[in-house]
Amino acid sequence: MAVSADYRDFVLEQLAPLGHITSRRMFGGVGVYANGLFFALIDDDVLYLKGDETLKAAFEAAGAHIFDPFGDGKPLSYWSAPAEALDDQDVLLEWSRKSLEVAARKSAGKKKR
Repeated sequence: MAVSADYRDFVLEQLAPLGHITSRRMFGGVGVYANGLFFALIDDDVLYLKGDETLKAAFEAAGAHIFDPFGDGKPLSYWSAPAEALDDQDVLLEWSRKSLEVAARKSAGKKKR
């Protein structure tokens, strides 16, 4: 569950156009925030982006895999960033914006309760 400083720094640099990007160590990985909104995590030097049912088919079509940190078949709603996204900043930002939309919807739903 280690995250190398080089990989973390690379991801944060690539995500910088989204706004104020911060990270926080959590549970052996790193949580990634854009303008205070938690939308991604890094674990074992793999970037995972928040998803939901609206993005599931797109993530699957892109060859992404769901984050199952304990290997117990109870995954969290985060998907590995598609391989091409890490090679192309514009693609990464497109996926990240979609994940931010999911995170914003989830956050708005919690505030209504």
